[in-house]
Amino acid sequence: MAGCGSWLFFLTVCVVFLFGANAEIKFTIPVGKFFTYELMRETFQNDFEPLSRIYAGHLYNDPMIFKCNKQNFPDLPEWLRLTQRHPYDNGFLYGTPTSPGKHTIEVYAYNKRSYETTRHILVFKVVAEKMLPYQAEFFIKLREIEKVLPSSVQDEIKQDLQKLWDTEDLEIVNITNALDRGGRVPLPLAGHYEGVFVKVGSEQYFSNCLLRVLTPEHQRQCTAVSRVKIPGGCNFCSVPSNCITWCKTELIDLTKQEPVPPAPTVGLGILEEGGDFNPPESPPSRDYFPDYIVTVIVPLIIAIILCLLLAYIMFGRREGVEKRNAKTNQIQLYHHYTIHGNTDDLRSMAGNRSVTPPLSTLPMFNSRTGERAPPLHSDSPSIPLIAAQHDPYSDTLPRK
Repeated sequence: MAGCGSWLFFLTVCVVFLFGANAEIKFTIPVGKFFTYELMRETFQNDFEPLSRIYAGHLYNDPMIFKCNKQNFPDLPEWLRLTQRHPYDNGFLYGTPTSPGKHTIEVYAYNKRSYETTRHILVFKVVAEKMLPYQAEFFIKLREIEKVLPSSVQDEIKQDLQKLWDTEDLEIVNITNALDRGGRVPLPLAGHYEGVFVKVGSEQYFSNCLLRVLTPEHQRQCTAVSRVKIPGGCNFCSVPSNCITWCKTELIDLTKQEPVPPAPTVGLGILEEGGDFNPPESPPSRDYFPDYIVTVIVPLIIAIILCLLLAYIMFGRREGVEKRNAKTNQIQLYHHYTIHGNTDDLRSMAGNRSVTPPLSTLPMFNSRTGERAPPLHSDSPSIPLIAAQHDPYSDTLPRK
């Protein structure tokens, strides 16, 4: 009997984990009320390792990522959002439904250690309910969406706003991340947060503290970007991180809003009897010749002018440049010719002089003593070189 009991317990556990994992979790949500559902990692961890905790006494702490979508659709409904900061953090489904209906949400958890996947199914039944007539939206600068969604933090914010509104009949209508409202991504440093918008509603009219937001003095201070003074006796934030930004506070009175016009009636798409259909007349004829001139003729004329200008620059001015260069070359050649001519004249004049040439021009002359050395008779190869200095036409090459 003990063996049968253990087997029965084992089968029961298997059935629970095999069929209970895909069981539907149902919720009923009124229209206009804020809804939050925390995706606990421990719950999905049991699906990945169903028997490790029972027999081994060990439960893994695997990183996992949550993905959600509406059944048979690629994304969530427009009023529902999913957030998860880190694979080791729990996920949150949150939002405020705007119209009644039924939504089936598939929640997938991906285990990053074992690469396993599990699925949970959530069924949301949204029922119609009267909207709260007086609503106010506050901006909390020192908060992030994941830190505000837990119920304990929502209760703290709600208590502070109840004191500010001076009523206990207060409900949270919506909580929105500031990044979804066009906010800037903060720096990854301590003390920098994304910020959240918290909207609350009540059946009671706004308190005097809230009505001071509508005063011209308050609006003037916010426009001047100066330090806004908190109205006297209206600072009720018990936790510094829950303090609101007064310049971003907005009051909404739904009792004064104009009713939404009814939607147009959709017809059958068939024309009523009453005559034949007269198509619209053809448009009047149009002269396209001015457009042709502007589009084709004018660019063509400009292209021809540019081609002529380029041809003149490349070929028309080339002759003048060549003439100028030739004239410069002639002048240079004439200078060289006159230099050679003058040199020949000077040489002929020096050869016809009867004056004794200076000693410095004589061969083997000593500039320090003024003496002339006798010519050397030697077979040294330097002799032909010296002789060549005096007689450039002599043959200095050795002969056999």
